[in-house]
Amino acid sequence: MARIAVIGAGMGAMAAAARLAVAGHRVVVHERTETYGGALRLVAREGFSFDTGPGLLPLPAVYRDLFLKTGKEPLEACVELVQVDPSSHHVFADGTRVSLPNASRAGVVSALEESLGPAAARRWGDFLVRAREAWDRARRPLLEEPLWPNWQVLAEREPYPAVPHKRLLRTRTASTLAEVGAWELRDPRLTALLESYALAQGLDPRATPASAAVLPYMEHAFGTWYVRGGMRKLARAVYERCLARRVEFRFGTEVTGVLEKDGRAAGLELADGTVAEADLVVAGVAPEVLDRLARGTRVRGDGEVPGRRGPASRVTVLLALRGGRPEGTPHRTVVHTLDREAELEALAGAPGGLPAHPTVTVLRPDDPALVPDAGHEVATVTAVVPVGAGGAVGAHAEKLISAAGRAIPGLRDRLLWHAVRTPDDIAGETGAEGGAVPVPALAAAGGRLLQPSNSTRLPGLFTVGGWSHPGGGLPHAGMSGALVAGLIVEGPEFRGSQ
Repeated sequence: MARIAVIGAGMGAMAAAARLAVAGHRVVVHERTETYGGALRLVAREGFSFDTGPGLLPLPAVYRDLFLKTGKEPLEACVELVQVDPSSHHVFADGTRVSLPNASRAGVVSALEESLGPAAARRWGDFLVRAREAWDRARRPLLEEPLWPNWQVLAEREPYPAVPHKRLLRTRTASTLAEVGAWELRDPRLTALLESYALAQGLDPRATPASAAVLPYMEHAFGTWYVRGGMRKLARAVYERCLARRVEFRFGTEVTGVLEKDGRAAGLELADGTVAEADLVVAGVAPEVLDRLARGTRVRGDGEVPGRRGPASRVTVLLALRGGRPEGTPHRTVVHTLDREAELEALAGAPGGLPAHPTVTVLRPDDPALVPDAGHEVATVTAVVPVGAGGAVGAHAEKLISAAGRAIPGLRDRLLWHAVRTPDDIAGETGAEGGAVPVPALAAAGGRLLQPSNSTRLPGLFTVGGWSHPGGGLPHAGMSGALVAGLIVEGPEFRGSQ
């Protein structure tokens, strides 16, 4: 039995802690804040409750596996999962609307045919076939296995089978998501639909590899789910599973350094001057935090993957509304920008500030637990902003509310009050500089969208969560916890689940 010290109580760190405890190790989690869950938080005010982190759960199988491997009670015995249908409703710049059903490729194609016409629907259906091939090629090395030592193969190999396109007397194939939209989808509304999956991660589709086609494929193939009572309930369930497996949590405990002895990690130095000795250390923190804790020790090797930081953060406006939620209201509505080029330039950090018409995601959960009574409704409106946007996001909130008005009729008249969650709030909860949000691992693009390996140059030190392989997002955090537990329990030869 090893003594394992975990830094941070985010979702990936807790997933690793529960699995390691089941394997017989003594696990102690040190969290600088007073609660668990990382970015998965809940804000309550005047009888209204709001998720402030991820509002929906893709790939619930990841957490089903966690609960299966760590105890007798399955995930559904601990939280109530609700399949969101439609999966999303889209409002395009020209006013066209379409609702996409959950976990049904045929249903999605049918919905697009009704709203956009048979030619557009056929092109999207053909695209999903190619996206599935990209998924089949990339799934194991990107999600289910520790990062390959020869990760450059993933960086150089594009798994998306792009269609040859004749351009200026040359035959080319799409290498970016924007090119897939322009050359293969050939409809500005389909392009907006495709690019919205990159924008939601803070990625510029003009520089995002075509391999990001797996993002819409995953949603269409595996569905989207909500946790009744708010997504914070999922964090609570994972925390309670850790407690049931005798994981110890020490909240309000700031780690100031990783203790090194005889060339390996040997515990943690704490802000109160004490030392928490350990045989192994698992760090669920942002890369700049780990660099500071390691005090100059080169925990990353030469030739390490370049992807270390998320390119963007998020602003979320919490809306308390008078009047009940109308029957048939979509849980999630994506309101697409009226000016694509201006939005992309702003996201890339061009002078001129934030876009006047951002793409926003509006979440309106059908959940009585979140409102004071049936005569009120909660909604959240989220958009990405560049890291370092700073104080400008306060005024930006008004633009988000205006954009949301295209999805919520009479929004201004129904608004009781609103509150703004900024990148500074994310930074305070997660420790990530500028409130940066990590992106899921993606192949190609020279490795820019791969995250560093879960193992490090310092023996006995491992990393977990969105800032390490396989990247950001709730499912990826759970996968990261499984990979770290596998590397510790089975050793460097561990190759993931079979």
